[in-house]
Amino acid sequence: MNIFEALRQEHEIQRELVDKLTKTHGDTEERKKIFEQLKHELKIHADAEERHFYVPLMKKDLTQGKARHSVAEHHEMDELIEKLEDTEMDASNWLKLAKELAHIVIHHLDEEEHEVFQMAGKALTDKQKISLAEDYNKEIRKTR
Repeated sequence: MNIFEALRQEHEIQRELVDKLTKTHGDTEERKKIFEQLKHELKIHADAEERHFYVPLMKKDLTQGKARHSVAEHHEMDELIEKLEDTEMDASNWLKLAKELAHIVIHHLDEEEHEVFQMAGKALTDKQKISLAEDYNKEIRKTR
């Protein structure tokens, strides 16, 4: 498995969770559970991705800009999660914020898969792609 395959697997989990979250209603156990799962998945993914994908890409001229942009998007997601945590789940704007988070997450994942991965594919060796995937997957297993 290479780093792109490893990241895509995690992206599918995130896509599924944001889809489920935006279909929930009110202050329910289901909404709380899905929100907590999503927060956890986004956190462990961002931490491992930054360490085992973006840090190496920041060292390359070709991918430095895209890597920095993607890390900035992680922070944007963190800020929205904080807003959601500070908002009552049955408040009228909670779902609006959740949909905004879903939009940013999907945009981020699509941008990674369609732009960043292509540039990273040119910047990283085959050996690096496999090694990064091993390190990334090890961290995900440890933190999940």
